[in-house]
Amino acid sequence: MAGLRSAPSTAPSMAFFRSAAAFCTPLKRRRETLRPGNSSSSCCSSSPVSRGASMPPALPEAGRPGGCCTQGCGTLSPLSHSKQSPRCMHPPAGAGEGGKAGCGTPKNPRSACGTPRFFLHSSGSLRMTPPPLPPPLPPSILPSFCPSSPPRKGNPFPAGSMEGVEAYGFSAAMSGAFLVSSLLFAAVNRRLREPYMDEVFHVPQAQAYCQGRFLQWDPMITTLPGLYLLSVGVVKPAAWLFGWTGAIVCSTGMLRFINLLFSAGNFYLLYLLLLKIHQKNKAVSGFQRILSSLTLAIFPTLYFFTFLYYTDPGSVFFTLFAYLMCLYGNHKASALLGFCGFMFRQTNIVWTVFCAGNVVAEKLNEAWKTELLKKKDEKISAMRGSFSDLIRVLKFLTEYLVSPKNLVTLVALTWPYIILVTAFFVFVFVNGGIVVGDRSSHEACLHFPQLFYFLSFTLFFSFPHLLTPTKISKFLLSLRKHPVRYGLITVISLFLVWKFTYVHKYLLADNRHYTFYVWRKIFQRHELVKYALVPAYIFAGWSFFDTLKTKPVFWTLMYFVCLLAVTVPQKLLEFRYFILPFLIYRLNIPFPSLYRQLLELAFYIVVNVVAFSLFLNKTFQWPNSVEVQRFMW
Repeated sequence: MAGLRSAPSTAPSMAFFRSAAAFCTPLKRRRETLRPGNSSSSCCSSSPVSRGASMPPALPEAGRPGGCCTQGCGTLSPLSHSKQSPRCMHPPAGAGEGGKAGCGTPKNPRSACGTPRFFLHSSGSLRMTPPPLPPPLPPSILPSFCPSSPPRKGNPFPAGSMEGVEAYGFSAAMSGAFLVSSLLFAAVNRRLREPYMDEVFHVPQAQAYCQGRFLQWDPMITTLPGLYLLSVGVVKPAAWLFGWTGAIVCSTGMLRFINLLFSAGNFYLLYLLLLKIHQKNKAVSGFQRILSSLTLAIFPTLYFFTFLYYTDPGSVFFTLFAYLMCLYGNHKASALLGFCGFMFRQTNIVWTVFCAGNVVAEKLNEAWKTELLKKKDEKISAMRGSFSDLIRVLKFLTEYLVSPKNLVTLVALTWPYIILVTAFFVFVFVNGGIVVGDRSSHEACLHFPQLFYFLSFTLFFSFPHLLTPTKISKFLLSLRKHPVRYGLITVISLFLVWKFTYVHKYLLADNRHYTFYVWRKIFQRHELVKYALVPAYIFAGWSFFDTLKTKPVFWTLMYFVCLLAVTVPQKLLEFRYFILPFLIYRLNIPFPSLYRQLLELAFYIVVNVVAFSLFLNKTFQWPNSVEVQRFMW
């Protein structure tokens, strides 16, 4: 045994790399041995210990029958720092006592490097008693240290993980976006130092909370105090930490900065959601995920309010965070985050129901697939089109939900959301309605054309996805195949436009919003225009749901119900109300080609440039006011 002493190390800088090679090599070979159909599992080989490595082949171990060297099933000593060839120090995992059995397939695949029999003492002699081994590394960690195969061609970043260049690319994109947003934030605050539009209500309320006057409330505010409470929780500790005093604490600029932080958080959440939702799509590259995240982060209607003290960025942040936790199965955290979103805007309770609906839809899809297999029918995605298919789905849904066993299962999975929704109904009962403060301007009604406005809004901002020659030709083909169906849809749409169109007083009176000009220049041009737009609504709706055809039928049904709940009761046409349903939709549609993604990003940049140019430079005044007015979403 004395002859096996290790020579003094002459190249200590190489010790780590040799140890790493000695650790990783057995893992690679064990994976190859355990791989089904792999017949090249022989231990005695003259090949190098690792693909592309410069280390010499391991020498046969003394006393081993046949001179077997345990490559692939033993472990090279990671403690030898000599320039000699590394020896096989461990017996194969499949060997018996004393290591007399030959090399074989490891019996314990969870063990990374077998059981050591010898170790190199600090004195330089080889001892028999091994030190205690650390626990085996989790399988999820091993591939990142010892990759078993080179990256796939065409997609160097595996779906569902952020590695290598993608991590650097995402960091660069997020840092660049935050830098540009910070510069724009400074420009907005230089031009607009005083509260503007709804900030006239939000900023004084937050400042009252900063001063500890939590019982003071402006009756004109219609949302819950989530934004103000969070602002105080961020600003007051920061002021104490940095020694800020006086007017700077809870100033308009500092309160607006809260939304800039929310914007950065939204960027990250959008990326994580795209990563999770499309994790099974191996064709999606890391660059495409980063590009889509950046595009949605600067979505014009949302991005504009990053620079004002509005509830929208925080509302989106907590709702997206709740959705992400729901997708990962952490439903208690999802419900808690849903409550935070509800504190920013009451209608966000609909997206809590959406998260619960995701859980229910998943169970329904499993049961539906089983039902179809029993009847030897086609898969779910094919069952979309005829009225009989819809009746069949609704019948199955009814039968599933009336089963006590199924109901118990669903309640056990969704109880955190049930508690939150129950608390919401208690709030509505005690408050006398969903709106706090001024209720006269936010009356609920059945405003069905709001759905048509949302579909048109989505068609405009997603035209690279929805308004394509292929989509148009497919729609015309569907129109020729099913004229009766589209005729019926047209009649129903015309009736809804005729009987359920409402015009809010703010829409006609406030010329600072773009919706004022949309209504004035389009809908008020002639009384028949609203009916003439029905064919465009039908195409927008068809294209909208055609892009969702890859989603399970019950997910689509659940999303549509939530879409109706969040849009139809709103009397006021306000583009901000469309932000969350649009983002949820956009996150779940398939990735388009790179060209269409770049076109979408360029379009959003142009719209943002125009919007901020108008806001900062194109000002005007009302005849009865000296205040400067600005155009905005």
